[in-house]
Amino acid sequence: MGKIAFDNELYINSQSAHIRSRIEQFGGKLYLEFGGKLYDDNHASRVLPGFRPDSKLRMLLQLKDKVEMVIAINTDDIEKNKVRGDLGITYDRDVIRLIDIFRDFGLYVSSVVLTRYNDQPLARAFQSRLESMGLKVYHHYAIPGYPSNIPYIVSEQGYGRNEFIETSRELVVVTAPGPGSGKLATCMSQLYHEHKRGIKAGYAKFETFPVWNLPLNHPVNLAYEAATADLSDVNMIDPFHLEAYGQTTVNYNRDVEAFPVLVTMFERILGQCPYKSPTDMGVNMVGNCVVNDEAAREASCQEILRRYYTALCDQKQGKASDAQVLKLELLMKKAGICADERKVVGPALARAEQTGLPAAAMELPDGRIITGKTSNLLGASSALLLNALKALAGIDDELHLISPKVIDPIQHLKVDHLGNRNPRLHTDEVLIALSISAATDPTAEKAMEQLGNLRGCEVHSSVILSAVDEKVFKRLGVNLTCHPQFKA
Repeated sequence: MGKIAFDNELYINSQSAHIRSRIEQFGGKLYLEFGGKLYDDNHASRVLPGFRPDSKLRMLLQLKDKVEMVIAINTDDIEKNKVRGDLGITYDRDVIRLIDIFRDFGLYVSSVVLTRYNDQPLARAFQSRLESMGLKVYHHYAIPGYPSNIPYIVSEQGYGRNEFIETSRELVVVTAPGPGSGKLATCMSQLYHEHKRGIKAGYAKFETFPVWNLPLNHPVNLAYEAATADLSDVNMIDPFHLEAYGQTTVNYNRDVEAFPVLVTMFERILGQCPYKSPTDMGVNMVGNCVVNDEAAREASCQEILRRYYTALCDQKQGKASDAQVLKLELLMKKAGICADERKVVGPALARAEQTGLPAAAMELPDGRIITGKTSNLLGASSALLLNALKALAGIDDELHLISPKVIDPIQHLKVDHLGNRNPRLHTDEVLIALSISAATDPTAEKAMEQLGNLRGCEVHSSVILSAVDEKVFKRLGVNLTCHPQFKA
């Protein structure tokens, strides 16, 4: 742990410079489709140690005076209350969250476009909320035959029916809370309307993964396939780029499959396509900023293993298909790794076998492995958390960080008043108890000060954890996996 693989400063500077040159290529107006997560790209920070989760947003701050943000959201997702898996919040709530984040950074958020709009009740209510925040809201509609019926799409009945989004700056970043939100269609619709108005504008795409100038089966690219195993995305050599330039680059199946359609759309809108390949459309400079390939490979292999264990647990709970697990096993073979290469798995299982009860293990930043077992007072995750904090703070393992005088009333509340049969403290309860103890006990306070050092640590549980414990680990920034077993 701790090896840096990525030069974040180089990335911010080179990426912003590359986008500036693309703006100039199109005469001063560029619609940039921003794929993936713009603000909290935790996947990128895990596979490329040194990449900060907010790097892309900080890169845009280099272009702050040129940028305006447009957020697209599919109204069907609003009606279905679709949830963003990593944060556990609905897409419409995430749009509000993103607006607040962008504004706090000083970026100009000009509007929100409601795609596939059909006057849905929840979409109307969401529009009212956005307008109360001072945002302009536009409607784009479902187009019959999209994306194959190009004569109809590129017509007054297709893109022409969409409301034109009024923009005022050179770089219009079109982002969204998740996939399927209509970012590409929004950009193409805008090009259609701009062209009708005699305004020259261009389009480019920003996707962090797969990294076009890393090998097809580089672990960083394999980790992207692992992250999208449920979407059936497949990395592939860009055949259009190979034919046009004789150069091997990496893209993914959906962009390659859609490229001929995009070429025809560009020709209809602009008279010619400015790109010869899907790779040409991209502006991604991530591959140029990897400074330690070995560290990137190791981090990416660990990410594939984390995705594999997560899929096994999801399969056990009926949330993932057999095909998803099989795909991840294939990716592990390509990367040359096996399941037991996750260092915390063996110690967690060994501790569980020794005690006959659930157990967990954590790898600290210095490589030490700490375990936690189930007891009458604490669940395994809670015990692990306290043991890790003691180890980080240099506190004797035999010392109790939380007084029984604090634990007893919490257990009394849980069992006698809240109807819980299990008196053991969950991780959220143990952190509250620790914070109470820290008010009067300097040792507990010393342990509390180490919470920030848990970020990035690896944890494995011998059983599938409760939603409460899983959420606490996620908030602490811990990389958690579980064995696909329910508590007995």
